[in-house]
Amino acid sequence: MLTTTASRTLLKKIPAFNGQTIRLVSSIPSPSSPKGSSTKLDRREIHSSVQRPADATVVETTEVKAVTPSSSSTLASRFLTTAEVTVSKIFPAGFGWQTASVIAGNNMGFAPDSLNFALSTGLGDALGVLGGHMAYYSAKKSLVNADINLTSELHTGILLGTAAFCSGTAWQPLVNAFQGANLSFASVFTGTWIGCAVAFYGGLRAGRTILSGPLKYIDEPTYENSKNDASLSLAIGGATGFFVGTDAAYLPNENFLINIVGIQPGTPDLVGCAIAGSSTSLGFLTAQSGLNVIFPAGKCWND
Repeated sequence: MLTTTASRTLLKKIPAFNGQTIRLVSSIPSPSSPKGSSTKLDRREIHSSVQRPADATVVETTEVKAVTPSSSSTLASRFLTTAEVTVSKIFPAGFGWQTASVIAGNNMGFAPDSLNFALSTGLGDALGVLGGHMAYYSAKKSLVNADINLTSELHTGILLGTAAFCSGTAWQPLVNAFQGANLSFASVFTGTWIGCAVAFYGGLRAGRTILSGPLKYIDEPTYENSKNDASLSLAIGGATGFFVGTDAAYLPNENFLINIVGIQPGTPDLVGCAIAGSSTSLGFLTAQSGLNVIFPAGKCWND
């Protein structure tokens, strides 16, 4: 552990009164001690009872040690938080988006390039984040930590769900636009990463502005939390970029994720939803792991 030591020096004048030196209060024997006796504890007091010449200067030094976390403990804490977020929100987000796309396309007949389809998938993404967050922390409260404030967690889930709605709604229109321009898979991957990261960040900032009034556990937008929101949004962009790899039909020879998270024709819907959640999880873990290593202590959202 790294420590820094600061010393504070206090100067006290002990004046003489009628030729007698005034002793500090702490040097007076305790009333519980026998009269005229002195114990070892008395002699160990910081303020000694030894008499000093008149007008002597007493120098007392108090050392205050500030403990700062080591880089290894910070890194371990970051990866623990990354794992929790992946399980509680990122996988459910991808699963929820894909589930909503099946319902919107197969059951409701919405075309993939329609506004209704985009809004439906955005809602599925948001509900996945909120539902996964509350399920995780409800279980953690019951099994691990009874002090968890579920009202606070609900407010956090609503804020994150709001941001996820924005990025989830933006995903399909962005992919449609990039693929329609016949861009390479790498360009679609990168453009979607950036575009959804911006959408998620905008959702966080708008959510803080609107929801911080009625929901007391949501902080209003500040410069400080804008930096945390930005680093989180960058990692979320990674999740949405890897999600592009689930589209096995577009330039399959360039899709370096097709054998890992590609959803092939004929894949059962439930399996496809699980693959979608796995793709967002892989993307978030990859992006956030890089941020965990690169960002200085205290500068990343998960510090």
